[in-house]
Amino acid sequence: MTHKRLPFRDPRTVARDIPGVLDVLFPRLSGSLVAALNRDAYSYAGLTPVDTELVEQSQLQKAMLFELAIARAELILAGQADPKWDDCIAIALARQSRHYDARKPDGIAGSDQEVAQHAAQNLVSILKRVSQTQGSQIVRNPVIPGMGWIASGTGDFSIGKVLVEVKHTDRNFIAGDFRQILMYWLLKYSSAIERDEVVWSECLLLNPRRNYCLAVNFDKLLQSASSNSNRVELCEALRSIVEHDIARR
Repeated sequence: MTHKRLPFRDPRTVARDIPGVLDVLFPRLSGSLVAALNRDAYSYAGLTPVDTELVEQSQLQKAMLFELAIARAELILAGQADPKWDDCIAIALARQSRHYDARKPDGIAGSDQEVAQHAAQNLVSILKRVSQTQGSQIVRNPVIPGMGWIASGTGDFSIGKVLVEVKHTDRNFIAGDFRQILMYWLLKYSSAIERDEVVWSECLLLNPRRNYCLAVNFDKLLQSASSNSNRVELCEALRSIVEHDIARR
């Protein structure tokens, strides 16, 4: 699949495709820090990882396969006990088409349905447990405010002051994942200052495929990844980078 040319950068693609923007702000987000963060990862009792063999034998692109899982999870959370696969496909295709030249699958094999259903049920179970612990409702696609040439976007979920980012990969969380949530937080905090809104204090990185989870306190992550800059200094630094790039264009 090829990337589409967009007039503005989505927050997700800024963190993924232009890591240098955040490398300036977070020079300490190194391999050693990422490894240390991953050591605090945990699993939820009663949940099992998705069968790796079933994932490998799928004829669908992995991004589409697990986009189906997220779509199915959202429909289940919306009250549909057994969502129709055609509805899951429509949602997943619309999501993929925002960033890629996505193609509609010809069909979903039974093994693909099993993978997507398993990952979806893991995600639903985890979100419901967190919602109960936090005493807050599950919010789907929380808004990520824009800034300059960075367009507004959406995250995966939020629950109270917890931002939830979902990754269906076969690996531990990597530097790019932390760059992404840091970008989300900076944009949210910058907007919150101007509008007196509540900002997230924690991020829950979830990998329902592996039943692999990591809770990260944003203030601690900011301090560890930056050169001891505070949240206001980091927001001003990001704004300066964005405004400088606009002037240069």
